[in-house]
Amino acid sequence: MDTSTPSHSLSSEYDFIVIGGGTAGLVVAARLVEDPNVQVLVVEAGDDHSNDPRVTIPAMWPSLSGSELDWKLVSTPQENLKGRTLKLPQGRALGGSSAINSEVFIPPSAATIDAWGKMGNSGWDWSTLAPYYRKSHTLILPDKDTCKHLGLDWVDRQVQGSSGPIQVSFVGVVQDPLSNAWVDTFKTLGHNVTRDPFSGKAMGGYSNPSSVDPRSKSRSYAVSAYIVPVRKQSNLHVVTNTIVKRLVLETTNTGVNARGVDVIYQGKPISVTARKEVILAAGVFQSPKLLELSGIGDPGFLNSLGIPVVIGNSGVGENLQDHLMTGISFEVKDGIVTGDPLLRQEQAAIQAAMQMYTDHKAGPFCAGGIGSHAFMPVVDIPSEDGQKAQEFLFKKYHPKEPHQPFYSFIRSLLEDPNEGSGALLMFLAQLNLHNDPDAKSYLQDLQVGNFLSLGALQTHSFSRGSVHIASADATDAPKIDSRYLFHPLDIEIYARHLLFLERLAQTQPLASFLKPGGRRNHPTAHIKDLDEAKDYIRTTAISASHHSGTCAMMPREKGGVVNERLLVHGTMNLRVVDASIMPLIPRGNLQTTVYAVAERAADIIKTDHHLRM
Repeated sequence: MDTSTPSHSLSSEYDFIVIGGGTAGLVVAARLVEDPNVQVLVVEAGDDHSNDPRVTIPAMWPSLSGSELDWKLVSTPQENLKGRTLKLPQGRALGGSSAINSEVFIPPSAATIDAWGKMGNSGWDWSTLAPYYRKSHTLILPDKDTCKHLGLDWVDRQVQGSSGPIQVSFVGVVQDPLSNAWVDTFKTLGHNVTRDPFSGKAMGGYSNPSSVDPRSKSRSYAVSAYIVPVRKQSNLHVVTNTIVKRLVLETTNTGVNARGVDVIYQGKPISVTARKEVILAAGVFQSPKLLELSGIGDPGFLNSLGIPVVIGNSGVGENLQDHLMTGISFEVKDGIVTGDPLLRQEQAAIQAAMQMYTDHKAGPFCAGGIGSHAFMPVVDIPSEDGQKAQEFLFKKYHPKEPHQPFYSFIRSLLEDPNEGSGALLMFLAQLNLHNDPDAKSYLQDLQVGNFLSLGALQTHSFSRGSVHIASADATDAPKIDSRYLFHPLDIEIYARHLLFLERLAQTQPLASFLKPGGRRNHPTAHIKDLDEAKDYIRTTAISASHHSGTCAMMPREKGGVVNERLLVHGTMNLRVVDASIMPLIPRGNLQTTVYAVAERAADIIKTDHHLRM
């Protein structure tokens, strides 16, 4: 499907070819066509679902995982998760994962982005990237009563976006007491939010925004925000349902030149030439896959598959990072409204919610995934006993090379009470983390009753995984070994954050909404100590779909794949602009950082080619 121009044929040449019409690719394409003198092609493997209510209605996101909009990728069996194979949802549609995610809009810490620069990437730090976070979004506050109810006095207009394409709002309403209880409970614990999270310095609990347009009550994502305003421009050509087989690379005296791409378009093989650049924005799994299919990767591995080596680089596909996610669902007291009836697909609840949405743009269909979040330290470390435990753990589990720079940074987070090694959240419904392993989503096969779920993520893990092609066939899925909890320090840190959820649930005012002795989502969900917390994590943890790092921006000799200009090492005009370039995973949900990186990538490309800014 051609979604941008009246022409229905693919031209033989473009100035820029963007591979991947996802979150990053559409941002870069939209910014490049601001110069009317360049022709841009976007190639997307999925379809255009911009009119699909599952995409546009915020609360419909659970129906997208495992659907035709998902690549349906899975990990290899994970040794440290009791041999379980985890689903790894990734968007296969125009808009990529921004079309299927839960719309949570959370920024990282300044320390994480500063660490990127310290890993050998000159010009990448918080002060440089922060303006691009602001450029990408507009935060729209609710009315005064709702602001008070959600505790939004932390909002700092100087660090928030005010004119960006992505429309951001808050899903909580004054009729919902739980969102208010979340904020007040963290105040009770002495962990209320310290600053606006977009300052890069925030800690504590707060009401988080979502990428939902508060006027239309619809998902705000890369298609609606970036492509719709420019889709009729004659210098933009977007093709969907088109598979890229490989990059066409030419070795010259000055380096490798990306001449174009070979694709399957409307069932036919076609070669398309790039006059200026090929830009990889296929995502954390597909970008390294295309590099390897095209001869850029570990020489021994490529030779074993019969792929001629163009550039030897063993870093391609390595350094895979993710956030593991698990949680505990607590039965709420009678009369407390949650989203459980909708997730159980009870027809009466669905019809009532759809009627409210259709007639008034109101009700539960207007809300995204979560609206309550917290960045937290390991709470027992500030104490004397906690410090001794930390010193013991680091001495016992000191990691070996090659990830010493990551180790030093993550240790600094744990030693700094103003940085968070864990993220906590509240979801107003039950999570099924244990029943049918073949279910499309962890939001299926739910118990009867109303629940709220408290979740925990470790923000930065010591473990690193990998993704590599399974064969020389572009249609084969890659092999993904996430190596979750491979480093023993990860489970030690993660278990302490999970154990804190029990304390959170017992603290007022949140505790007053939970049914005493009520049901939970799992037979072992009553966690009393660290050993039980560790076992629960190994039994129930799933991917938060925050993968990054497989084409890391670092010096080549340190395992990097792209340089600070996002050019693939050894090439003159092949860039990567998606989450795969992040050398260290951000502590928040990735979409805010993907938008910021893509915005900056567009400016870098424009500068290098002297295009209109």
